[in-house]
Amino acid sequence: MLRNNFYLTTTLPYVNAPPHIGFALEITRADILARYHRLLGDEVFFNTGTDEHGLKIYRAAQKEGKNLQKYVDEYAAKFDRLKKALNLSYDNFIRTTDPHHASAAQEFWKRCEENGDIEKKIYKVKYCVGCELEKTDSELVDGRCPIHPELKIEIIEEENYFFKFSKYQRPLLELYKNRLDFVVPETRLHEIKKFVERGLEDFSISRLKEKMPWGVPVPGDEGHVMYVWFDALVGYISVLGWPKNKKKFEEFWGTKDNPNAIQIAGKDNLRQQSAMWQAMLFSAGLPSSRQIYIEGFITSEGQKISKSSGNVIDPFELVEKYGTDAVRYYLARHIHPFEDSDFTEEKFREAYNADLSNGLGNFAARVLALWVKQEKDTIPTPQPKISRQAAMIREEYFKKIEEFRFNEALQAIWDFIAFGDRYISENKPWENRDTRVITDMVWSLKQISHSLKVFLPQTAERIETSINQKITGEQLFPRLD
Repeated sequence: MLRNNFYLTTTLPYVNAPPHIGFALEITRADILARYHRLLGDEVFFNTGTDEHGLKIYRAAQKEGKNLQKYVDEYAAKFDRLKKALNLSYDNFIRTTDPHHASAAQEFWKRCEENGDIEKKIYKVKYCVGCELEKTDSELVDGRCPIHPELKIEIIEEENYFFKFSKYQRPLLELYKNRLDFVVPETRLHEIKKFVERGLEDFSISRLKEKMPWGVPVPGDEGHVMYVWFDALVGYISVLGWPKNKKKFEEFWGTKDNPNAIQIAGKDNLRQQSAMWQAMLFSAGLPSSRQIYIEGFITSEGQKISKSSGNVIDPFELVEKYGTDAVRYYLARHIHPFEDSDFTEEKFREAYNADLSNGLGNFAARVLALWVKQEKDTIPTPQPKISRQAAMIREEYFKKIEEFRFNEALQAIWDFIAFGDRYISENKPWENRDTRVITDMVWSLKQISHSLKVFLPQTAERIETSINQKITGEQLFPRLD
């Protein structure tokens, strides 16, 4: 099998509050992709981390009366705890306060400057601190940012450095035209195309140090620090050792002729990831990423779940209550991969009982109960009817994961579980002692556990151990009352 390099990164969340379910969704989906490509035999580099500069964090630390570095250290550790809670397999956790990252961001700045894309001018704009983005009047609703309506729009007027975003309208439109799957789903590609077609305005990439000292110093100008977005986006490549480790960078990020990196982001990051960052890469003479997967929000009763809205769902509490794989399952199966989806604990519990306890759990228990009574330990090739069904499911499974349709990939697995349940009920091996039916179902359960490795790794391991050691074990997902 050909071994390919595969790089993917989540966004780098701000450390001004603990992790919530929205970022847990993003990083779990990234983990599914990473595990899937490892299953294919690819060499995977999976990156996540934290964005630790900017006005939002500066003010949050001041409000709590904490030293800035100590403040971001505490919150970065909370995000890194997701690795254990959600059983994540990321290879690197970058922090934008890392010394190497700061030097990489400064080198990136210099390259954009050498290309004539950075200039200093007066900056006067309406600004949302929650987004860390400037806003036009057309983006505001009743004078407020629709994403952070609880925050007042601030008017900022000062001398800043600007990036010549307006210069890159044509290259960006060419990128979208030539690579129709650059932004997934297609609706988000159309959205960013329309944004770029309307014309681009240069954006500020620095702040006066005397007003906001928390950031990477601008090279050659001690009076300014880099704007948080400029600094943080460079984290996607500084993690690969750029600019010093050219070999690793090209192997995983890719080249202009062979882009390789996949980025995962929420829909409120569309502009930054698929337009601003790509223009910055053009300016620095670097290849664009291969693909950007944009997902919807998790909502609660129609309102976006977020730190700013105050309706946060704590992923650590969910895991403690229901288990890691149950949370991973729900996020992958019942939160739509592209559209907003409503979350309630009642819906979670219903899915748990129906899909995990009654579905997978009961099927595994039925098969294992029959298997442990068999004297033979060998599992022969199944009958053609079984192998054909498994092949159809496997084809659908691979196709849907490649399309980022994780819910449909899991649906394919659960279709096979339903097929297996019917097969057992129709053939009644407990009555006629048909060992062939039993070994066919054990073989099927092994196929299911193999497919579940990317979604529910702990559960897959428990199933394989039970088959190999011929034990029934505890119920995989005890029913919730």
